[in-house]
Amino acid sequence: MGRVSSTSTSIAMAEKVSWYCALFMAAMLLMSCCEEPSEREYDRGVRHSNKPCDEIYVVREGETLHTIGEKCGDPFIVEHNPHIHDPDDVFPGLVIKITPFNNN
Repeated sequence: MGRVSSTSTSIAMAEKVSWYCALFMAAMLLMSCCEEPSEREYDRGVRHSNKPCDEIYVVREGETLHTIGEKCGDPFIVEHNPHIHDPDDVFPGLVIKITPFNNN
């Protein structure tokens, strides 16, 4: 008989744990819906971002070297990236080096 109550206690404990996990997952889902928009969503339609670019930049869909140069303050992207042979052949996922131009 002691074995039956031990099994039922284990089942009750497992049910409680699964409910806590379900509540935790629901809370995480709700929190992810309320987070701030990503930089890409925020900058949609905005030409200039006040946030400086990292030295290593990964090209996103719809970007050109011209728009990246304006956004990051580097008008000489092609000169700083010898692996870019054709400025018109820029694709999402291309890794480029950004060297912001200081106009002092």
